[in-house]
Amino acid sequence: MKTPTRLLVISLLAIAFGTLVLSRAQARSSHYFRPVADPVVKEECGGCHLAFAPSMLPASSWQRMMGNLKNHFGDDASLDAPTATRVSDYLVANAADNAGQRYGDKLLRGVSAKNAPLRITELPKWIKEHRKVPDWEWKHKDVRTRANCTACHVDAETGYYDE
Repeated sequence: MKTPTRLLVISLLAIAFGTLVLSRAQARSSHYFRPVADPVVKEECGGCHLAFAPSMLPASSWQRMMGNLKNHFGDDASLDAPTATRVSDYLVANAADNAGQRYGDKLLRGVSAKNAPLRITELPKWIKEHRKVPDWEWKHKDVRTRANCTACHVDAETGYYDE
């Protein structure tokens, strides 16, 4: 192979490889939600379930949820006042509808912040993304609930919700 032809082949291979790597990185980031960084929030919320990224719900949902911790989806998740304030402030400050929350706006398309659900699994975008998951899969012993993101999204704790 002549040197110019060889250089062309090597260049094309490098471009193809770079394109593949970049496209995979972009695809992976399309379902990225910055995970909880506050250690108190991570401990209080993550003690019972995945500490969901605040950017997955609007501030109004977090405020309503934090206002009724005595009945947190059937459980009493009450916190002392200073801890509840810290958790609430963090969730609201990092909510999907607050400036700079990348990708959160995707989940909120078609959702009024005033009437947003408390469950991420009730957001239209979430429903659309999961519509092909058969009912039997939700009932599997390792899944059991639609809120168990880590059962299918192994990198959910680091903010990536790709399959």
